[in-house]
Amino acid sequence: MSGARPGVYLAGFDVFLPDAAAHGERLKALAARHGFDGLFPLDNQTPPGLAGAALAQWIYRANVAMIQRADLVMANLNPFRGAEPDSGTAFEVGYAIACGKPVWAYTAQADSLIAQVAVGTADTPARAIDAQGYTVEDFGLNLNLMLACSARVVIGDAADCLARMAAERAGQPEG
Repeated sequence: MSGARPGVYLAGFDVFLPDAAAHGERLKALAARHGFDGLFPLDNQTPPGLAGAALAQWIYRANVAMIQRADLVMANLNPFRGAEPDSGTAFEVGYAIACGKPVWAYTAQADSLIAQVAVGTADTPARAIDAQGYTVEDFGLNLNLMLACSARVVIGDAADCLARMAAERAGQPEG
């Protein structure tokens, strides 16, 4: 990304908030205060007349292009519509990692997956299960290992994550 400030793609289900555009502006202002140029998916202006699958395809291509332009990604991995992060955001994290972009993420969920979703054990006490009987991975992580091991995960909110990103960029030790 050209310019003095690194561009950060602001991934998350925030685009579904009732005040999504205003929320995006607040996130971009917060990013700017920490020395980053925030890129919010709703910055993309959809062409008039598109609807349905054509609109979905346009949004997909525009967001992928925005991730490609960005220097790094910050993802909201809080639970969305259930116990897991938003699937679109998870895709964006994976795509950014595949493109070689650094990914930072934030979530308020500090507990392990076992503490979050396990309801009992199966045939052996060593195998925790969720309400549907599926094994719950037990690595002591607060997110699925594919997210937890690919991103720098901050427990907190967007402001906490951006502060940690800025501190690392400035060469300050983690606090």
